[in-house]
Amino acid sequence: MALALYMDQHVPRAITIGLRLRGVDVITAYEDGASHLDDSELLDRASELGRVLFTQDDDLLSEAVRRQKEGIPFRGVIYAHQLRVSIGACVHDLEVIAKAGEPEDLFDRVEFLPF
Repeated sequence: MALALYMDQHVPRAITIGLRLRGVDVITAYEDGASHLDDSELLDRASELGRVLFTQDDDLLSEAVRRQKEGIPFRGVIYAHQLRVSIGACVHDLEVIAKAGEPEDLFDRVEFLPF
């Protein structure tokens, strides 16, 4: 079973479109009506939907690390720095993760792009 992704509101639309063109199951916080949520609530929402959260927001990354330290479960976070990873690299790496990974592979984990 492939991974389903949840894009936070800071992710460029081109990444979402590129993934959809490659058959990856993606929903955005905006489409979900959740773009107003704070980082903790957004991570909870992605987990409720059974999706791994992709972000380029340093604060959201900090929230995931806090949860790891405190043993608070979440479905997983994939992080890429806004200025250090191109859109194309994000699309490629996210496609590989989504198609080759299993949902439990990222439980309570943070993965960094690029590979």
